[in-house]
Amino acid sequence: MITLLGAWILKQLLTGMGLVETVTHAFSNLLVTLHYGRRPIMAVLRKQIYFTGLESLKIIVIISLTIGIVIITQIISLVGTNETLMGRVLVWLVIRELGPVLTAIIVIARSGTAIATELGYMKINNEIESIEALGIPAERYLIMPRVIGVTASVVILTIYFEIAAILGGFIVASLGWHVSFDKFAQSIFSILTIKELGMSFVKSLFFGLFLSAACCRNGLGVGRSATQIPQAATKGVMQSLFLVFVLDGIITLVSLL
Repeated sequence: MITLLGAWILKQLLTGMGLVETVTHAFSNLLVTLHYGRRPIMAVLRKQIYFTGLESLKIIVIISLTIGIVIITQIISLVGTNETLMGRVLVWLVIRELGPVLTAIIVIARSGTAIATELGYMKINNEIESIEALGIPAERYLIMPRVIGVTASVVILTIYFEIAAILGGFIVASLGWHVSFDKFAQSIFSILTIKELGMSFVKSLFFGLFLSAACCRNGLGVGRSATQIPQAATKGVMQSLFLVFVLDGIITLVSLL
């Protein structure tokens, strides 16, 4: 039992080191791209931002509005129209936790599987070898735009999620219980600090970096069989979800120290 646990921990550490290496190389390749081969790689980056960011915006806004309505409804059903408590709970739940976490989960479900599947098909069809034969670094052309594009999208989508959730909460509080905008806004800004915003930004940044790196690595880890592609996509999704929750716990714990 102890041997199996030790082997599992060692495997997770090696996986984590590989992901950190992938993220580091992505940033180093970004700096190189700014001086060399910028146009084709930036085209891939723009497509990734469009697919992950813009095309996910609609579902993000709908879910966040619903989340905000549910939270406010539950608060009012428990403690009544306490504006101060509304603001505190919204900031604690939406800004600190639900915004970054749920945004990352939606991106994993939508874009993470697509990235792993796309790279897997490119691997078995020898497209990656063809790219490298043309003198194009596959890591710079395939991995870097996806890591940077997904990360930027997660950070921006998190902001939209949090704004829409708070807006949804205000709408239901205003229409259902006649809570004024001034009191509602005051309750939000009285508890909202740079620390809360910074924690949300750091979480969304790390979530985006590591979930994209995990999906890229699993997609490129496909062998020569097409049956390995759905397995790689599933593994990439599960690994990304695991990383999101682990990173969420670590960042929250560090912020409290």
